[in-house]
Amino acid sequence: MIPRKDATIMANCPDASVRKQWVQRILDHDGHDGDVGGIEAWLCLAEAVGLTREEVIDQRHVLPGVRFAVDAYLNFARRATWQEAACSSLTELFAPEIHQSRLDSWPQHYPWIDEVGYSYFRKRLSEARRDVEHGLAITLEYFTSAALPQRAFVAHR
Repeated sequence: MIPRKDATIMANCPDASVRKQWVQRILDHDGHDGDVGGIEAWLCLAEAVGLTREEVIDQRHVLPGVRFAVDAYLNFARRATWQEAACSSLTELFAPEIHQSRLDSWPQHYPWIDEVGYSYFRKRLSEARRDVEHGLAITLEYFTSAALPQRAFVAHR
């Protein structure tokens, strides 16, 4: 299941300069300028592990708890201020290390996965770092009073 939170987060943002920088995340997922995008890379990973595109797209294997968590995240992004929603993107803070760990260990543990399937993790190494830097800049700029950092903490619970 691929949550489409990026457009939701910026829907309420009145700052064009922030939106212009944030739109890169949407392009990363949907693809642009010859890059197939993260969604396509995710589908290639699914095929590399033996799933069909249809199984992933129709979400038949998504467990109820996962569906609930994704829906809750999207609902949070819709209801929160755009700054709080952007702060919630910092869940990706450790993603580059996690993706690198997968790239380092999965081929030896799962030799049957086609190499092309790992392109999703390779793409996200640099994208996640850039996304975290932007989300962190928004967070540090906005969460400046004593009450606001508490709201940021609550956003990540």
